[in-house]
Amino acid sequence: MEHIKEALEKARQERLLRQGDADALSTTAAPGSSAGPGPVVTPRVSLDEAVLRDNRILAAMPPGPFSESFNLLRTRILQIFKEHKWSTLAVTSAGPGAGKTLTAINLAISIAREVDHTVLLVDANLQQPWLLDHFGLPHRKGLGDYLAGDLPLSELLFRPGIVERLVVLPGGRPLSNSSEMLSSPKMTRLVEEMKARYRDRIIIFDLPPLLTSSDTLAFAPQVDAALLVVEEGITRKEELEQAVDLLSVTNIVGTVLNKADTQDNLGGNQDV
Repeated sequence: MEHIKEALEKARQERLLRQGDADALSTTAAPGSSAGPGPVVTPRVSLDEAVLRDNRILAAMPPGPFSESFNLLRTRILQIFKEHKWSTLAVTSAGPGAGKTLTAINLAISIAREVDHTVLLVDANLQQPWLLDHFGLPHRKGLGDYLAGDLPLSELLFRPGIVERLVVLPGGRPLSNSSEMLSSPKMTRLVEEMKARYRDRIIIFDLPPLLTSSDTLAFAPQVDAALLVVEEGITRKEELEQAVDLLSVTNIVGTVLNKADTQDNLGGNQDV
């Protein structure tokens, strides 16, 4: 019996070593949670609320049609995710400038406000990692550094200061071979760890536009569903049809019509 226990313990230690980087994700559940042999706390980063308001980040916006539009989007997506037992969502668009990154950020914040969920927001736009710009934060290491090097995730994750239950993984170093890295075995293992770590966590990936990069098409099979952001008056019908066709490799949870002509000129319409 002792030799069986020793073998099991050896196997467990080997598994922990293989999963060491991904185990840092366990720090996103709560400050002070454990990753590996000792406690690791995901650092909290202070944000400038004036900058957030200027960038239309939901956490700094007053109640109104803008916030309600994201609350409605959140509710519809969570209903679908609960029904299908999904946890990973890609946010993309047909072309650039549609507002997909802002949509991903504000959806993440809205979901994080739900007491039953935590959210991990990942900047997976590895050629142009701009997600931090919306928070008014300088460049910092992130997913690109993890995929191209040996940095542990515990050194890359952070918590936006005024948003509870939200953890961000920045894009980090821009990668010229981003498509290959997003479809690499290392990224596949990381996504599986993200999905398996907590049942109440929603993981949102901000991805490049479908028609300007092969990255999203390469990565889309790894997520449960995708949300397609459409820019009113800019995205053409044939572009939308092509984008939908490319996303056939995963489930399309719905579309968001962004920059719609609403009274406050802040929100858009959803078709989820």
